[in-house]
Amino acid sequence: MRLLHTADWHLGRLFHNLSLLDDQRHVLNQLIEIIDREKVDAVLIAGDIYDRSVPPSAAVTLLDEVLHALCEERKLPVIMISGNHDGAERLRFGARHLRQAGLHILSDLAEFATPVTLSINGVEVDIFGIPYADPEHVRSQFNVEVRDFDGAHRYLVERIIEQRHPTRPCILMSHCFVDGGSASDSERPLTLGGAESVAWQPMQRFDYVALGHLHGPQYRGGEYIRYSGSLLKYSFSEATQRKGITLVDIDASGVKHIEQIPLIPNREVRVLEGEIAALIAQGETDPSADDYLLVRLTDRHAILDPMGKLREVYPNVLHLEKPGMLDARGTQQLDRERLRFDALDMFSDFFNQTSGEAMSEEQASAMAALINQLQRDEVQG
Repeated sequence: MRLLHTADWHLGRLFHNLSLLDDQRHVLNQLIEIIDREKVDAVLIAGDIYDRSVPPSAAVTLLDEVLHALCEERKLPVIMISGNHDGAERLRFGARHLRQAGLHILSDLAEFATPVTLSINGVEVDIFGIPYADPEHVRSQFNVEVRDFDGAHRYLVERIIEQRHPTRPCILMSHCFVDGGSASDSERPLTLGGAESVAWQPMQRFDYVALGHLHGPQYRGGEYIRYSGSLLKYSFSEATQRKGITLVDIDASGVKHIEQIPLIPNREVRVLEGEIAALIAQGETDPSADDYLLVRLTDRHAILDPMGKLREVYPNVLHLEKPGMLDARGTQQLDRERLRFDALDMFSDFFNQTSGEAMSEEQASAMAALINQLQRDEVQG
């Protein structure tokens, strides 16, 4: 049996106020192509299907298109759990009816110990799903004393282990922050105060653990306790990550092979650094000029409308940083004489960029006199 493990689709997400829906459709089409090419038998989606609990209608439509392609057209079982971004109740609307079409939505914590049993190619596998749930939810649902996320998750995992089938391979799906995992800026914290992590050790007794929440592909405690990662890069802190999905081959004796397959985005997320003149020259011939960019300018002088200038060659510059200006300010001696020359230099740059020519000696002398007068007035005031 070949399974595809994916997570953290975040359909409907905005990236610096820019909709990523077309980018998400692009990689989801690739996901379907991988399913066809690799002859996948079932799909596991480990939470954060949507980016928010009340998703935009276009995101709902996109999910409907993908699930129709998988469940109706290809007759593939799809098992999904809800994540901390999803509205669990909304996500599971119609779940009992959709189960007949092969779509299993595991977002009701009360049913965490009821597995979905797949029987494909002579192999039977039990799949348990733990939807995102905070400790308070677990306490009230099961009337147990758990103080933190680790205690709540451990309680649920141990209950599943107690009643798992003695001979069938068993897979756990969970949306959580496993201790020691590598996080990024785009993941919403599960709680304040740093008590959100759960231990990987209780999950060792499963044949495979399909995790969601962390956006970078990684594993903890063993290759079979794994985050597939998100579909796309959702922050500039993820610029160096390789996004993809995970293929898992399993038979009656357990997992045989695990493979990470990359997804190629329509636009990359990149960080560029350098002086503005060099970046503009680079952008004029950059074959990937439409990528989503964070630009760090190293120029140490003031620049008029740097974002506008950059977007002439890089239309999707989404964020601009100026560490060069900060470094320059940090090394200045803040005495009146130095400030006078800095102000004159800045106005000279401004004059040059707005008029297209340098100030004459007479104009520079007049401006220097004006700056001196303003500084004297400030001291006297």
